[in-house]
Amino acid sequence: MKQLSALVKRNTKLYFRDKGMFFTSLITPLILLVLYGTFLGNIYEDTFRGALQAAGASVPDGLIGGCVGGELASSLLAVCCVTVAFCSNVLMVQDKVSGARRDLTVAPVRRGTLALGYYIANLLSTLLVCYGAVAVCLLYLSRVGWYLTGTDVALLLLDVLLLVLFGCALSSVIHFFLSTQGQISAVGTVVSAGYGFLCGAYMPISQFSDGLQKAISLLPGTYGTSLLRNHCLRGVFQEMGNQGFPAEIVEAIRDSVDCNLYFFGDKVETGAMYLALGGAVILLVALYVLLNLLRGRKEK
Repeated sequence: MKQLSALVKRNTKLYFRDKGMFFTSLITPLILLVLYGTFLGNIYEDTFRGALQAAGASVPDGLIGGCVGGELASSLLAVCCVTVAFCSNVLMVQDKVSGARRDLTVAPVRRGTLALGYYIANLLSTLLVCYGAVAVCLLYLSRVGWYLTGTDVALLLLDVLLLVLFGCALSSVIHFFLSTQGQISAVGTVVSAGYGFLCGAYMPISQFSDGLQKAISLLPGTYGTSLLRNHCLRGVFQEMGNQGFPAEIVEAIRDSVDCNLYFFGDKVETGAMYLALGGAVILLVALYVLLNLLRGRKEK
């Protein structure tokens, strides 16, 4: 335990000491919020207004603001929890490049302990940035339309924790196979560009083809995005019901923004989403530790 604690402290200090790596991770959520608000905000607003006005419903601006803000906030957090994890986990590969990893393996430290040291340090760093992003999102929602309760906020924090655990585990497994700075940049670019589409953050999964929807429903990150959507927009949908919106219209909107997900035609309940995401975290962490143990045996 002392060795693990020392490794976590060492990795965390090095992360914050590298100003470039830290500020890149820190400003990522702010950049995404500006981009989402600029380019996606009007699209989301037109979509909500069109769906509600087609049903002959009068839509208050505050309610539209809550809809748009909730979708933007959930999209931003869904992407940040994974992309920031990849940014802050660069230290694991940099230690290979600099030779520091070789020095650590010479010391009497178990491979599993060394692997967990990187993972926990990555988790702490990513959580710091992502919870900062949550604070920014909550401030944004308070300005455009606040319909959250204390329970919604608590569940939102839980969703972010689970997605960060997933993002750190995924980045650890992928970074395990990297050994150069060029590979780090290439993987970071691919993840930043592609993950938002795969998890349904940039475009709702309901707008994809049936085959692509079924393929994406196999990915754990999809359920993390849906959990964030549900807890950011629950109050908005409740307010719609209070104002007399027909239940079928509200349910159709929930389908359109991926609050309702379907696994090969069957609706996925919230509990199943948590199980899918939590199970993926456990499997990825176990795989990451196993890979380190196997490499240690091979080197011996």
